Amino acid sequence: MLMDLQGFGHLLLSGALMTIQLALASLAIGLVIGLLGAAAKLSPSPFLRIPATLYTTLVRGVPELLLVLTLYYGGAQLLMWAASFFGYDEYIEVGAFAAGVAALAIAFGAYATEVFRMAMLEVPKGQWESAQSMGMSRGQTFFRIIFPQVWRLAIPGLGNLFQVLLKDTALVSVIGLNELMRQASVGSAATKHPFDFYLAAAILYLALTLLATLVTEILERLSKPELRGRRA
Repeated sequence: MLMDLQGFGHLLLSGALMTIQLALASLAIGLVIGLLGAAAKLSPSPFLRIPATLYTTLVRGVPELLLVLTLYYGGAQLLMWAASFFGYDEYIEVGAFAAGVAALAIAFGAYATEVFRMAMLEVPKGQWESAQSMGMSRGQTFFRIIFPQVWRLAIPGLGNLFQVLLKDTALVSVIGLNELMRQASVGSAATKHPFDFYLAAAILYLALTLLATLVTEILERLSKPELRGRRA
């Protein structure tokens, strides 16, 4: 069914590929935002903690669709306003892919911030003191001692968030990006068989979600030495 669909099956496959690219790009940026946001929320400095708290509160209270539309239609104006300070007065266009990635990454980052924050709180503070007493800097302590533990604790929560992110990519169809849902809509309109196309899209989304679940389980095993030894 996926390979035929009255000659439109290739559209769904290309849309699925675009969905994967959109989700992975948003994931990569969102992870960085989440990690920085968690560190800021745990910082003793109010100049870092307050903006990070406002960010997570505001973004988690706004629908992702509104973020997509705002960044797509307002992103060009914002960039042109910022560029005007440097003497640049040409029109700046924001593409659908860039706007979609930015919106989804911002939304994912807000939730990932809380996942990372809770994981950081689970790591005993004494490990910071022990590592620094051995001569490690704060940066070395974080990346060599703290972050591996934080990553292990955060993987299940991040895996759940990524599955939500995969489904939220469908929201980007409203700004014309040819991802899976958009291609299903185009095919159903052309053939007048919406059930076939949306059922095929649902199957593809389910397959991507199952693949994401499998990858999450593999990452969990790799991050826990006791599970690797048991499996071996």
